[in-house]
Amino acid sequence: MKNLEFPIIGTRLSGGQAKVISQKFDLNSPGGRKEYFEAKVGDEIEHLSKYLQNNSFIVYLLGKKNSGKGTYSKLLTEIFGEDKIAHVSVGDLVRETDDWKSFVKTKRFLKLKKYYRGYISFDEIVASLSSRSTEKLLPTEFILALLKAHIDELRGKAIFIDGLPRGMDQISYSLYFRDIINYRDDPDFFVLIDIPESVIDERMKYRVVCPICKTSRNKKLLITSKVEFNPKDKQFNLICDNPDCPEVGRARMVSKEGDEKGLEPIRERLQKDEELIKTAFSLHGIPKILARNHVPVADASKYFDDYELTPEYSFTWDEEKKIVKVNEKSWTVKDDNGVLSHSLLAPPVVISIIKQLVEVLEL
Repeated sequence: MKNLEFPIIGTRLSGGQAKVISQKFDLNSPGGRKEYFEAKVGDEIEHLSKYLQNNSFIVYLLGKKNSGKGTYSKLLTEIFGEDKIAHVSVGDLVRETDDWKSFVKTKRFLKLKKYYRGYISFDEIVASLSSRSTEKLLPTEFILALLKAHIDELRGKAIFIDGLPRGMDQISYSLYFRDIINYRDDPDFFVLIDIPESVIDERMKYRVVCPICKTSRNKKLLITSKVEFNPKDKQFNLICDNPDCPEVGRARMVSKEGDEKGLEPIRERLQKDEELIKTAFSLHGIPKILARNHVPVADASKYFDDYELTPEYSFTWDEEKKIVKVNEKSWTVKDDNGVLSHSLLAPPVVISIIKQLVEVLEL
């Protein structure tokens, strides 16, 4: 971010460790990631696993839109297990209420009604939701009650909250949220994510989604195992390879309308997100984990292995063999301070989070 540099927390092993572990890990497969994490932070994972047997914590994820909050949470869940880690998206919880007729029949609705306290009557909020009125935004007090009702179902798990705080007015709520929801007496802290806007822009411009299973990929930065060439429009298309998709190997992934504009339509939101991150960074009394998505090109080899850097893909059509050739090279962007940088893949960023978790929890 401009005028705020997070430290570089490398993963590159040194000395005897580097000689023993010299292999290149496959970060695209669960098995490869498991070997990677065990090799790089096996001791830290062991300490955290023991801690999570009888303890939990609450993390407030703060990062700009498309900064990878959900991805990092999923990888941590992959490492420690769904019985120990829960990712809670405030946006997803609010969207669940879109089907209001079904929602009012759930136990969560009864808890929500019990927990809610605010300046707007509960019945007025219900009327707004049931009529799908967008004239009024949901009050923070309602969102907190909704969040508390959901977290009641997650007792014993470490929770990564994505979407609180969302605005400057919610900062104070997050500082005391653990006490508000009466979630044991376990630690809570922020995870702040620094990602260049140039990375967000490319992620949005080249994003494609499977129309069947909604799996998201990127034609430039995160491709599928199958790429097809359409001779009619001379376009290359990613084919969904999600094994759980009913049309796996057949469904052609498509762009979302408006994505070609990149980050411009959400620039105002990104600026607010940055202000929020910087405010959280300046707070006292609550620990902060700093996750950095990028590394200057000049420092990359000192801190990371080549396979941990985000590659850039392009395609060519071999007319003679009738196959798509995938070309790969190092991807470089300028960060928010104009420094030529590499973007990191998600696993090395997660390693930096794990290392800092151990420090914050004093394990």
